Amino acid sequence: MKIGTKCVQEGYVPKDGEPRVLPIYQSTTFKYNTAESLGDLFDLKKPGYFYTRLANPTSGFVEKKIAELEGGVGCMLTASGQSANLAAILNIAQSGDHIVCSNSIYGGTFNLISVSLKKMGIDTTFIDPTSDYDTICSAIKPNTRLIFGETLSNPTLTVLDIENFAKAAHDNHIPLIVDNTFPTPINCRPIEWGADIVTHASTKYMDGHGTIVMGAIIDSGNFDWTKGNFPELTEPDPSYHGLIYTETFGKAAYITKCVTAVMRDLGISPSPFNSFLLNMGLETLHLRMKRHNDNGIAVAKYLKNHPKVMWVSYPGLEDNPYYDLAQKYLKEGQSGVVSFGVKGGKEKAMKVINNFKMIYIVTHVATLTSSCLHPASTTHRQLSDEQLKEAGILPELIRLSIGIEDIDDIIADLDQALSLI
Repeated sequence: MKIGTKCVQEGYVPKDGEPRVLPIYQSTTFKYNTAESLGDLFDLKKPGYFYTRLANPTSGFVEKKIAELEGGVGCMLTASGQSANLAAILNIAQSGDHIVCSNSIYGGTFNLISVSLKKMGIDTTFIDPTSDYDTICSAIKPNTRLIFGETLSNPTLTVLDIENFAKAAHDNHIPLIVDNTFPTPINCRPIEWGADIVTHASTKYMDGHGTIVMGAIIDSGNFDWTKGNFPELTEPDPSYHGLIYTETFGKAAYITKCVTAVMRDLGISPSPFNSFLLNMGLETLHLRMKRHNDNGIAVAKYLKNHPKVMWVSYPGLEDNPYYDLAQKYLKEGQSGVVSFGVKGGKEKAMKVINNFKMIYIVTHVATLTSSCLHPASTTHRQLSDEQLKEAGILPELIRLSIGIEDIDDIIADLDQALSLI
């Protein structure tokens, strides 16, 4: 099946006489006939459901759909995109370890990695997403466990050279984790370019309606954990009577451990109802992303020619420094997120935002409704002035999330807001 059909029909396939729509299994627990059957589930001797904190049928069907969309062997849904990135890292990194990370990422993720993980004893070297192979390799240390980046960064819209980062990671026997939130698998499938683990804030385009907070981790199944230094996957796990994940679960070793150890201990599971809503969003993802892509490039071209706009960051523009990478990795489109700078700095940017009538001022991004934000004073305000500059979060930057409304109405609101400064 092609990806549009997978959005609609993958995951839950009803049998004869079963509900056509994915049911909500709103239950914490599941009944078994014998104590031995339940014991086998706890020992990971057979698949099944016994407690929703670890797994739930509604979530399970949605996980299968997302794994198919991204081309992975398995998926784990989480309570938020932030918890997805946290779990993806903690699954293979612990105190005393080191990671390499792009410095052009979402502010909340930057804070998670630079502050919270540091408190846990995990150090990080931040590098430019445009770094060449040698620069990436020079940042890797003997205790480096992974490289992390965003396909399309929030909000600067830099495009990660996935193949380049993947080669550097694999040559040093470590995996590449890529957050694919903005492109979604409709615009880019990082696994096809060498990424080993993909994460999502499925709160964003995957849901698309601004109704839920969720995350997802997808395991490609391609990384050979036995060739690196990953004892948590290749050596006996005492919490499961000496089970070795790579021997027992093969290509699904990483995602199985993520569920049975990280989810078990951190309890970052989503509610079945949120999984149900996410599935509804996924059913129209391929349709919505086309409209977001079309509206995004139209707005970018309009702003580029506006006399009161200093600069526009959108990788679909031919003069954008990431245009060639976008044509390689994001052929279907570059999403509906557009960043631009207003002449006059922060003061004028704030006035433009306050002048909008139809474009809402909200923290959220990537939904049906067009919205805006001033990242330097909101999502990235925890960064120092130097860190803001390094990450490209300039005082005049406005992040637009272009929705699926009529493009003429969106541009009309932009036009009137800019005319008042």
